Amino acid sequence: MRGMGKTRRAVSVGLCGVALAAALAAPAQANVQNGPGWQLKETGKDVRFRGLAAVSRTTAWVAGSKGTVLRTADGGRGWLDVSPPGAGELEFRDVEAFDGRRAVVLAIGEGEASRIFRTEDGGANWTESFRNADPRAFYDCVTFFDSRNGLAMSDPVDGKYRILSTGDGGRSWKVLPDTGMPAAHTGEAGFAASGQCLVSAGPRDVWLATGGGATSRVLHSADRGLTWTATDTTIPAGDPARGVFGLAFRDRDHGIAVGGDYRTGQASPKAAALTGDGGSTWQQAKTPPPAYRSGVTWLPHTKSGALAVGPTGTDLTLDGGRHWRTIDTGSYDTVDCARDFGCWASGEKGRVARLEP
Repeated sequence: MRGMGKTRRAVSVGLCGVALAAALAAPAQANVQNGPGWQLKETGKDVRFRGLAAVSRTTAWVAGSKGTVLRTADGGRGWLDVSPPGAGELEFRDVEAFDGRRAVVLAIGEGEASRIFRTEDGGANWTESFRNADPRAFYDCVTFFDSRNGLAMSDPVDGKYRILSTGDGGRSWKVLPDTGMPAAHTGEAGFAASGQCLVSAGPRDVWLATGGGATSRVLHSADRGLTWTATDTTIPAGDPARGVFGLAFRDRDHGIAVGGDYRTGQASPKAAALTGDGGSTWQQAKTPPPAYRSGVTWLPHTKSGALAVGPTGTDLTLDGGRHWRTIDTGSYDTVDCARDFGCWASGEKGRVARLEP
């Protein structure tokens, strides 16, 4: 009977996903309260939340400026400030949560400003598990393959991206050898804009997004960061403000890249690309988002639905990233969906929202 119960729950969640995707495909509403879209959840903070981890429709973590980490367990009705003590001067840009109690947060910056913290009790206590001692390194993003194995990435050091590895859930970290890492291009780096410049899918595959160089690239590793291949994307670069800012892979083959030029008022005519071969090749979206986008996520239990967010709005695709349509004009930096279709977005001025049918 327990097996039948799991089947019913899976079918129910799947139908919910299909229904919400269909509802989002309807004409957009000017006010999200009048139709499918984001519902703002008051956090009581004015910081910028570029780090987000959706655990479920009820549970989510956000991390941001001024060393701020919040957690909700009631769908956003209330938020608990679980910021690590003494972290007020740090810039948290990524959070990876395994559940409502276990999470890892990454602070960015040069030298010792780049740090990693871990909690096992919902943020009541934190352990600093990594502090960067190399003034040349600047860590941008972190990702996990499972509850034990994960990676973090730094901008190039000695001409190559630096990769940290953990095999114990973030309790300890080590720098991987760079012999399998291609050389970085001149001026190339990652963007710590949404916690999505390093993402994984499955037990071993991981992708790294770049910009700032002559071309924007996505680097792929199929062995948890030991060896990498690099491929140009169609998203323009050639400037420190342009490139790929966010990635999402629904499996080891199908991925979406978003980005553009983050400067206000600058055009981003090719803000999205897609791949069906694990990042070996990328094709330009036929109808891309109309402006720079920093975050992207696949809608769960669909093969072709995804959301992209940025300071000027949220866009929806229902064909795997080929065509996008704006469904909301609110400002968000990052977006994430849990398997129960708990989709969350966060951004400037303490903004956090959950997708509602």
